[in-house]
Amino acid sequence: MELELEPLCLPCDKKRPIVIAGPCSAETEEQVMSTARMLADKGCRIFRAGVWKPRTKPGGFEGNGEKALPWLKEVKEETGMMISTEVATPDHVELAMRYDMDVLWVGARTSANPFAMQALADSMQGLQIPVLVKNPVNPDLELWIGGLQRLNQAGIKRLGVIHRGFSSYDKKIYRNLPMWQIPIELRRRIPGLPIICDPSHIGGRRDLIAPLCQQAMDLGFDGLIVESHCNPKEAWSDAKQQVTPDILDYILSLLVIRDDTFTTEDIRSLRAQIDELDNSLMELLAKRFRLCREIGTFKKEHNMTILQTGRYNEILEKRGTQAGLCGMNPKFAAHIFELIHEESVRQQLAIVTQS
Repeated sequence: MELELEPLCLPCDKKRPIVIAGPCSAETEEQVMSTARMLADKGCRIFRAGVWKPRTKPGGFEGNGEKALPWLKEVKEETGMMISTEVATPDHVELAMRYDMDVLWVGARTSANPFAMQALADSMQGLQIPVLVKNPVNPDLELWIGGLQRLNQAGIKRLGVIHRGFSSYDKKIYRNLPMWQIPIELRRRIPGLPIICDPSHIGGRRDLIAPLCQQAMDLGFDGLIVESHCNPKEAWSDAKQQVTPDILDYILSLLVIRDDTFTTEDIRSLRAQIDELDNSLMELLAKRFRLCREIGTFKKEHNMTILQTGRYNEILEKRGTQAGLCGMNPKFAAHIFELIHEESVRQQLAIVTQS
């Protein structure tokens, strides 16, 4: 099914992409207004704040709910900024529209649930404002597209997506793995669909926001949604990933915006995909060597020799055959696994020779 799309009509220009900024949560009226005034002074034209906050575990701050919506409306009236918030239920949609929200977004937990997406779609019948859908928590492109289709069937044509990365049990550099190849494939499948990057949730740390913003621009994304707080260290939720409006303005000032003829076939995009795969290879190698060290400990405890020739020959033979089936030179694969084996032996020797 092809999507019937209309332009988002969100403010942007050649110097700056679409930028949606504001605190993770609307905590107090003072915090909301203070942050909004600072962002407006920096030229930000779309304000965001979470009113309903789905937390992983109960007991944390889960948002002020309807109480916070008049604060966002005050932002709109005083600064002229557009206002946006996340919705997860039909009741949220009704309240958000009652308080004149200009943009709505659907969170990752909600987009992962087809029942929830259908309920939202039913409540949004014919809505004329932009609706942005975050990727599901798991890397399932079809589920992401399915959520968009449900909204589109309900008459929502001003659609876009937010790439916020994917949850992983193994936390490395990022809070959520970017897996850029998935939004790139989404763009290939639905070329006219605007893609906005959420560096705050991908990185989970202030120091990662700037490079992630630039990477999104290099990949031809249409905009950014960044968590910005007047006093990030005192934020009631996600304090580590929020930046001040001053820092956000500095990050945006350094962005290099690529030519609008940039496509996913451009060499920058292909290199970004290679970088992502290389990162995955390094993580897999780290896991492999971790297992090798466990084997080294077992060999030491059971007085076994490090070099197991039969096992080594088995690896080279299997991987050589596998390489040929994958269109690679078997000698190339043998050389790679010789180097891997050499490093495995070195690490096991270090364990066995420890006193």
